[in-house]
Amino acid sequence: MIILIAGATHTGKTAYAQRLLEKYKYPYLSIDHLKMGLIRSGQTPLTVYDDEQLTPYLWGIVKEIIKTAIENGQNLIVEGCYIPFDWQNDFDKSYQSEIKFRCLIMTENYIQSNFADIIGYENVIERRLESVSKDALIAENKRNASLCERYGLESIIIDKNYLLEGEL
Repeated sequence: MIILIAGATHTGKTAYAQRLLEKYKYPYLSIDHLKMGLIRSGQTPLTVYDDEQLTPYLWGIVKEIIKTAIENGQNLIVEGCYIPFDWQNDFDKSYQSEIKFRCLIMTENYIQSNFADIIGYENVIERRLESVSKDALIAENKRNASLCERYGLESIIIDKNYLLEGEL
């Protein structure tokens, strides 16, 4: 089984992946770690600020890792904001049946009511170089909700409290 965890920055993708790892004992791949390895090693001229180019670049690698894991009967959790919402186009039905996708989405109400806490937890798992504005976070979550609806993808809506148990 492959579990894809997508979502905007600060939605808890890495923390959720960690909880799933602890519950199911599946290894996980942070696309951010792959990104930083490729950037720091000089394997790409892209930088951390090249998000639009990073998605197709990283996804080209990650989708082949996913196919290899499926072909070998291996479980894997993949988390990151670089999973395209049309990811299904890259897999035939036999692969798709082995993949579960979840997008973490915070509602505007949740962000408005809990923004200080969201920022307070931003470095719990990974150290961030920059924070995010409330308006940018609201806009990115709304965009992701719209894309999930457009592509018929499952999401986990975070509205009243932030408690992601290790369930799919």
